[in-house]
Amino acid sequence: MNFIIGLLLGVAAQVLTFIQLQGQFKYTWMKEHPLTVSLLGIPLSLMYLGTTKYMVAHYNGNLWPSRLLGFAIGAIVFTLMSWMWFKEPLTTKTLVCLALAVLIMLIQLIWK
Repeated sequence: MNFIIGLLLGVAAQVLTFIQLQGQFKYTWMKEHPLTVSLLGIPLSLMYLGTTKYMVAHYNGNLWPSRLLGFAIGAIVFTLMSWMWFKEPLTTKTLVCLALAVLIMLIQLIWK
């Protein structure tokens, strides 16, 4: 259960972080109010803290699996969000990086 909660918090935090940071290129309001947008960092930090707490608990106190999973989740979310929001093409380089992120996730999930 710790893993599922950590994963859901991590995905949600990455999606909201993408919106916070890249929203300035899509929404004029976000570009014109950077201080207000930056305040999203407070709840996002709490989400990341929760993600780390649950992932580290799932991996019996080990820190590296949560860090690597966080990196992979971030890479996957960023790829999907930039493709959906900004219609950025999925180049060969992007697809290779996405495959590596998935591989990192699989290694952390399967390799005991």
